[in-house]
Amino acid sequence: MNFSCPTCQQPLTLSGTGFDCPNCERHFDRIALCPDCHQPLQVLKACGAVDYFCQHGDGLISKKRVEFTPDFIAD
Repeated sequence: MNFSCPTCQQPLTLSGTGFDCPNCERHFDRIALCPDCHQPLQVLKACGAVDYFCQHGDGLISKKRVEFTPDFIAD
């Protein structure tokens, strides 16, 4: 899925920690969403492993199925 910068409407690029706008040099964190209900997932980190849990009834979500979206609220 392609996302555009809310400031300059240029395409965002995926980086290791989120999304970057090469045009206006803004960074947006990424949010993990449930692929079924599209609600934010709880990120569980233990012993180097990262798991995702849906608190809205879908349970444990495989990291292959997680949808990531930019967090346009945080800069």
